[in-house]
Amino acid sequence: MKKYFYKNLNPKELIDLTKRPAVDFSKAFEAVQVILNDIKKNGLKAAVDYAKKFDSFIGGEIRVTPEEFREAEKYIDKKTKKALQTAAANIGNFHKKQFPKSYSIEIQKGIKCSREFRAIENVGLYIPGGSAVLPSTMLMLGIPARIAGCKRVVVCSPAKDGKISFPLLYAAKICGVTEFYKIGGAQAIALMAYGDSSIPKVNKIFGPGSQYVTAAKLLVSIDPEGAAIDMPAGPSELLVIADKNTNTVFAAADLLSQAEHGPDSQVVLLSDSEEIIEKIDSELVRQLNNLPRKEFAEKSLQNSFSIITENINQALNFSNMYAPEHLILNIKNGDKYRNQINNAGSVFIGRYSPESAGDYASGTNHSLPTSGFAKTYSGVTVELFMKSMTFQKLSKNGLKKIAPAVETLAEVEGLDAHRNAVRVRLKD
Repeated sequence: MKKYFYKNLNPKELIDLTKRPAVDFSKAFEAVQVILNDIKKNGLKAAVDYAKKFDSFIGGEIRVTPEEFREAEKYIDKKTKKALQTAAANIGNFHKKQFPKSYSIEIQKGIKCSREFRAIENVGLYIPGGSAVLPSTMLMLGIPARIAGCKRVVVCSPAKDGKISFPLLYAAKICGVTEFYKIGGAQAIALMAYGDSSIPKVNKIFGPGSQYVTAAKLLVSIDPEGAAIDMPAGPSELLVIADKNTNTVFAAADLLSQAEHGPDSQVVLLSDSEEIIEKIDSELVRQLNNLPRKEFAEKSLQNSFSIITENINQALNFSNMYAPEHLILNIKNGDKYRNQINNAGSVFIGRYSPESAGDYASGTNHSLPTSGFAKTYSGVTVELFMKSMTFQKLSKNGLKKIAPAVETLAEVEGLDAHRNAVRVRLKD
């Protein structure tokens, strides 16, 4: 990891450090657009052809059968089943509290306004299946969709040798999913966004993925015939703030837990103690040698850095500029800094709060904004699977009370038909 001293960095250099390693989407957009156009025109047949080409799909039934769900539940090992059940219970308990409340208010006598929430009827969930199988992501997306009350939940994930892993299928079963397709990549996004005569399109697509999946999501989100998406998604990232009280073994383990995701992941270490940063660096080297995914983590660390700050407040200021996906406060009395944190996807406070807990079973969602989007986006919530509508009911007397304002504003904007819609009612 590169090392910097905060006091030696000018404002432009600080801003430059908040920029993630560049991802060139131009080639991805070009390649993905061809796939989208083909599937938009030729539907499932084209999607299956791409699944055979890119996912090593071996043919047969593209949709997971009821028997495959039963087989997964029957043969999954007890330890994994219990872990998924524990995670699902915690995620469910946390997300139930997010269900939005409708409200009604009488603005003035004769004018009643209200706001009500409805679930998005058709949603698509993308579960990556590249270098790792992710049943946890299935829970993080499927449980909020179920709590929101979505009528139809479609899941897509690439199959290996024509099979979806038992843990992933069991996680889907926990979420109440029955419509699951063995297809990944941009072709999965296209199939969900545009549908087919036998597979209706979805209205919104959720889930992380490769550069090509992200490119596909962005393209379908600006296509009037496509689908909305949850958020722009990029490589995983973590920022750790440490002080002289930090357990350096814990801090190094946290940094590597994100670095192992892939070579394009980024981890950042901030501390007001140069000695602590040096100890964590040494610990990184020691732990790195024991990782099966050492190659991924090493490349990630090459894209990462540490900053020696003059105090913790300075570290928090940089963190807010960086807006990390995950933020760990491995410092003494971390709770007292809560109000200073404005931009982060999910925050972990104290030495016994590893980012891994949030990834799997503490209850919070691990589908979070990356690449600085934590400044404007939240992580996945129940509300994202819903939308709100407003209602109003006016009596004749209620309309009379606001008629002057409505008519005047209609005149100001030159919209006579708007003004007339009020006048004809009051003459009635």
